[in-house]
Amino acid sequence: MKKEARLLLDRAIDALTLSIDHFNRPWDGARAEAVLIQLDRSFEMILKATIVHKGARIREPRAKQTMGFDHCVRKCLTDAKVKCLKPEQALTLQIINGLRDAAQHYILEISEDELYLQAQAGVPLLRDLLREVFEEDLADYLPERVLPVSTRPLQDLLELFREKVDQVRKLLKPGSRRRVEARARIRPMAIMEGSVQGSHVQPGEGDLNRLLRRIEAGEQLEQIFPGVSALRLQADGSGAAINLRITKAEGIPIKLVKEGEPGAAVVAVKRVNEIDFYSLGLNDLATKVGLSAPKTLAVIRHLKLQGNDEYFKEFKIGASKFRRYSALALDRMKKELPTLDVEKIWREANKRK
Repeated sequence: MKKEARLLLDRAIDALTLSIDHFNRPWDGARAEAVLIQLDRSFEMILKATIVHKGARIREPRAKQTMGFDHCVRKCLTDAKVKCLKPEQALTLQIINGLRDAAQHYILEISEDELYLQAQAGVPLLRDLLREVFEEDLADYLPERVLPVSTRPLQDLLELFREKVDQVRKLLKPGSRRRVEARARIRPMAIMEGSVQGSHVQPGEGDLNRLLRRIEAGEQLEQIFPGVSALRLQADGSGAAINLRITKAEGIPIKLVKEGEPGAAVVAVKRVNEIDFYSLGLNDLATKVGLSAPKTLAVIRHLKLQGNDEYFKEFKIGASKFRRYSALALDRMKKELPTLDVEKIWREANKRK
């Protein structure tokens, strides 16, 4: 294993250990936030370890920072070179990341059942990645008994969500003056709904207030949160070794969006037609950036866009080859061009020729 991959993997195990440790502590101060933050970090580290281990990059050319959580999940879901995730696994990761984001940056009121659900679904997922990608066993790092445990058995998922809506409805009774608390309590479900529906944008105060008004009006769970209502738990094993996996009910459609769209969720990505995704030829790209085709190609090579499958793909149809670029490549070029000396790049390209 590469040294960098090994170091990233060690950090992933350390973060998972901290997450489990915080989950099982008897003290509740900032406990949920600590569990989610470390669990999220654990997954980001193991995904980056996977990408490096499989010979791909975790930094864009010229970038100072490594790619973020969403980019890692997308790459491990759609990039054939490093693919290690299934859509339902990406959904679990996206929900955990959304909850972590809310816990890190504002107020998140998450019930014990909800926290247990995320922790108990996260541990076997990381164990599966460790086994399938690195051929290692989590039991080599942690005792088998060290899993998230709870004094309360997890109830049916739909009943859990219905109970949450009922609790929020009680907080909204006239004269209770607990609307701020109601918003904090409904935020986790709003994040989960956004993840299922294909939006990875944190719900704003206006979004949460609209949900609260619908709850006040007497609407039921299935009307307010149709995506959350479609989630199911898949359980394997028993006792302390139970494995929970969050899945979608059969027949629930997946929203189709193109990669790179603002707010597009990782699990919403499905390239039905790759020609549509890589929609630009060299001349199309040149026209849109206002350069000649040869100078555009020189800039493409300078930015190493052809080495990244999010920007470029070569299609072979019969004896012919077609080089195509994505809208993400266009966005990258428009962003970089103001900082580049195109004439200097062009002269250096001619010298190499």
